[in-house]
Amino acid sequence: MADQDLTELRVQLAKLQIEHADIDLAIDALIKTGANAIAIQRFKKKKLSLKDQITKLHSVVMPDIIA
Repeated sequence: MADQDLTELRVQLAKLQIEHADIDLAIDALIKTGANAIAIQRFKKKKLSLKDQITKLHSVVMPDIIA
């Protein structure tokens, strides 16, 4: 894989990790304010989707190499 492609993937991975953390904070705030359970569930679903994307990208950027 080209260095530029790898760099782009790392940038995308970092952005997803930041978004994941932001959604986590938003969920906590919604729970504390007693927000609608459906809204909280939507955020949790989005957070899980982001986690799946992060896991996939992480395995591409930093593959497990078994020697």
